[in-house]
Amino acid sequence: MRNLGLCPALALAIGVLGTATSSFAAPVVFSDSGADASAIQDTVDAFRNAVGGANNGNVAGPVATGRREINWDGGGATAPVLTNMPHDLFKGNRGAFFGPDSTIFSISGQPNPEFGNINSTYPNNFTTFSSPRLFSPTNSLVTEQTFFVPGTNLNATTTAFGAVFTDVDLPNTTTIQYFDLNGASLGQFFVPTANNGLSFLGVSFNAGELVSRISITTGNTILGPNEIGNIDVVVMDDLVYAEPQAIIPEPSSMLLLGTGLLALWVWHSFKKNRPASA
Repeated sequence: MRNLGLCPALALAIGVLGTATSSFAAPVVFSDSGADASAIQDTVDAFRNAVGGANNGNVAGPVATGRREINWDGGGATAPVLTNMPHDLFKGNRGAFFGPDSTIFSISGQPNPEFGNINSTYPNNFTTFSSPRLFSPTNSLVTEQTFFVPGTNLNATTTAFGAVFTDVDLPNTTTIQYFDLNGASLGQFFVPTANNGLSFLGVSFNAGELVSRISITTGNTILGPNEIGNIDVVVMDDLVYAEPQAIIPEPSSMLLLGTGLLALWVWHSFKKNRPASA
């Protein structure tokens, strides 16, 4: 490749910037399903330990290690159904913001638990991992979660995310997809089936990947009073993810950029100061 008249240092810096690539290892997948909470407990605990061990609860960030969890069970067994959950309800204390903006989210509750307020058959189908409440979009199949440093407005990333699902009937239908800071997919993963039971899927990225957003698809039919045909209505319980960390530029990228700018300055100084006959 011609250097187009660039000084050697600048040509080298641009060449390094243009050819640098990221080489990532395979993500570590935790997947399990069974009739009740005890059937998947060991896998959920293994994921918890892998992503940070300590549950940081509502502690304000930044926190260097550990994990966050959302189990929806605030208020306990007597809590009423929340039919239109604010999208930022868990932003301040858990660093989680939910979307898309047009989606309506609901947390189950009294007087008809397990979304019996929508369909009287649901309490027979939906099992809880942490009793008594469940979570679901009610006008869509898609739940997106973006990350913030808990207690701040700083955008953040995580390195691992997992969720418990209830009543996954159809294979290759319920999914979690992970996205990096540039919006590129880090992979889409399928949730295992467990008719009237519980499923868990968690993915940990341990080779430098940073997850800024996840997108969950639950089943193929939204919650509703009438269900006909080959349908799969799925809701969620606990979410578990590695402690969200503030977004900072990668040192290697900053170093390369600085090298290129320095080389450019040297080249311009050389051109400016060289003799006219040169």
